Amino acid sequence: MAPSGSRSIKRGCQRVLYWIPVLFIALIVAWSYYAYVLQLCIESIEDTGEKVVYLLVYHVVFIMFVWAYWQTIFTKPMNPLKEFHLSHSDKELLEREDRGESQQEILRRIAKDLPIYTRTNSGAIRFCDRCQLLKPDRCHHCSVCDKCILKMDHHCPWVNNCVGFANYKFFMLFLLYSLLYCLFITATDLQYFIKFWTAGGRAHFRLKEYLNGLPDTQAKFHILFLFFSASMFSVSLASLFIYHCWLVCKNRSTLEAVRSPVFRHGTDKNGFSLGFSKNFRQVFGDEVKYWPIPVFSSLGDGCSFPTCLVNLDPEQPSSPTGSNPANKSAAEGRQFPSKPLRESQSRLLTSTPSWSENETATDKDRKGASNPGMTIENEA
Repeated sequence: MAPSGSRSIKRGCQRVLYWIPVLFIALIVAWSYYAYVLQLCIESIEDTGEKVVYLLVYHVVFIMFVWAYWQTIFTKPMNPLKEFHLSHSDKELLEREDRGESQQEILRRIAKDLPIYTRTNSGAIRFCDRCQLLKPDRCHHCSVCDKCILKMDHHCPWVNNCVGFANYKFFMLFLLYSLLYCLFITATDLQYFIKFWTAGGRAHFRLKEYLNGLPDTQAKFHILFLFFSASMFSVSLASLFIYHCWLVCKNRSTLEAVRSPVFRHGTDKNGFSLGFSKNFRQVFGDEVKYWPIPVFSSLGDGCSFPTCLVNLDPEQPSSPTGSNPANKSAAEGRQFPSKPLRESQSRLLTSTPSWSENETATDKDRKGASNPGMTIENEA
């Protein structure tokens, strides 16, 4: 009983510690609201029109920022569906087998009816011992959450949550609105920061002569520190946001950028890339009106993804399949069989007519020419 009790206490302490970064961000945001709204806008800015405009724009950005941050924190990561979990009989059968090859045969038999196309580096079926399930494509086990997370990007301590299929759009909007929040504060606070900084260096400290809009020392401190903190956060947020925009354009997660996914034909860092438009819509959805709003609109079910097998990324050399028979044979060897997941079909192609119309025509041409150089897995 004692070891079990100590483990419970340890887990409870860890849960509390994991919330410290979130609490830190919440305190910074609360202080910035006080410093900007009360100390800068209400106490320091004398022009009524300027004050109203600043407060109006600030609160719009602030609400969107807090909304996206809340959604990123409290949206539970999605876990693999029941089709990927081993049945009781399969678990017993797997436990009875001691040899790795025999276990792989069992896993291959189970995976035969599932839309699983990625493998381990050794070519084995991706299986999670802790969760007792076959990992869907782009799914990884998070050691902090102790769960398998669909399309896991990373575990972020600043939101105390895994960033994956369920909340990646929210995370992107959180980065966007937090960056806009910091840039807006930096831009509007700049003129008052300059007044304070210039007047502060005067030998006689004739502050009132230079600081018409800064009535007291407390406001001056808040305005000075607000500018420094907002500008520093802007730099770090801009770099992180640009990096994740690049990942969205390439249809990669942070884990896939570090280690490329392995398919049956080998490693392919662009295996899930379908072009900029489709990559973007996989995260943000088809309806433009939902793009800037922190509501879930991503396409698919998180368990299966359309796959582009020919690398069209300019970073890698092109390999047209129609140029010679050797390339054609290689492309045919790469083509994945279509294995739909009946109970949870992906909407990535079926719900987007703008995507499928062009590709239907192209598919017909491919069938007629017997040249499967570029294949998008049909999840319907």
